[in-house]
Amino acid sequence: MRFTNTYIKSRAPVEATNFLRRDNKLAALLPAVERMASLQRDCAATLPAMFSHCEVLAFEQGVLLLSAPNTALAAKLKQQTPKLQEALLKRGWQINNVKLRVHMMKAAEIRPEPRSLSLTTAAVDAFDTLSQTLEQSKQNAPLIAALQRMVQKRRERPDY
Repeated sequence: MRFTNTYIKSRAPVEATNFLRRDNKLAALLPAVERMASLQRDCAATLPAMFSHCEVLAFEQGVLLLSAPNTALAAKLKQQTPKLQEALLKRGWQINNVKLRVHMMKAAEIRPEPRSLSLTTAAVDAFDTLSQTLEQSKQNAPLIAALQRMVQKRRERPDY
C-alpha cells in the first residue's frame, strides 16, 4: 500500500507570524516578538561571533538584558558593550545600559549524535586472535578480558 502526500502538498506552510495573527490575544504579542527579533538580528550583525550563542532576553526602558551561556563569553561580551551600544544607537535603538545574565541555553543543547562504529568480521577475528596470542601475565589480563568480551558481543550482535 502506497501513501501519497497530496494532502500535505496541497497545504501551504503556516508562518509563525500568521499563526500569531489568527488569535486576538496572541496577535497582541506580535509587535513585541518582531521588535525582539529585530534587536537580536542587529546585535548579531554587530558582534556575529559572540551572538551565535547569546540571546536578547529583554529590552525595557533603555536597558538591554542579554544572556550568555558561560562566564567566559559574558566577560568578553562585557568588554564589547560600548561597541554594541554605539552600533545599536546608529541603528536607532536607544540603549542606556546593557546587563548580562549567565545561564545555559542553546549551547548545552547542541550535542553531536554519537557515532556507532562497526567492525568487519575480519577485524573481530583479528581481535580474537590477538586475545589468544597475548602473553598471559598480570598486566595483560584486563586487556585480554576486554578483548574477549568485545569479540563475544560483536559475534552475538554484529550490529553492536
